[in-house]
Amino acid sequence: MSAEQCELLCLDLQHAEEVRAGLPELDVAQLRAARFKALGDPVRLRIAAALQTGEELCGCDLAWICGCSQNLVSHHVRVLRSAGLAASRRDGKLVMYRLTDTGHRLLTAADIDAAATTSSSGDILPDGSRHGGTVDLQEA
Repeated sequence: MSAEQCELLCLDLQHAEEVRAGLPELDVAQLRAARFKALGDPVRLRIAAALQTGEELCGCDLAWICGCSQNLVSHHVRVLRSAGLAASRRDGKLVMYRLTDTGHRLLTAADIDAAATTSSSGDILPDGSRHGGTVDLQEA
């Protein structure tokens, strides 16, 4: 028998049904997974973190900040936009990018801080929150 499987078939039906009832519907779960997947690329994560810190940046600034070409930035921001995490607007000859409210919430929930040079410990505070406060993942 595998170490990852029970050796005895049993089911705590009441508890299992309570847990099942609290799960998001499949379409909602797919949307949330797509949003997390959009941040699964290191370049996109850096772009999103830069937008979180810089609020609104043009494609040229994002390319310089992230150390990649404007074409690559445009491609990655397009993925973030299709996931509902970023938005853009044209300002004359410039294209300005920003995170959506959903993008901000997701980065906060993922404990992404562009200014941090080391990863945070993610310690849980006595009140049960993480050091960044509580985030409603239903909204993310």
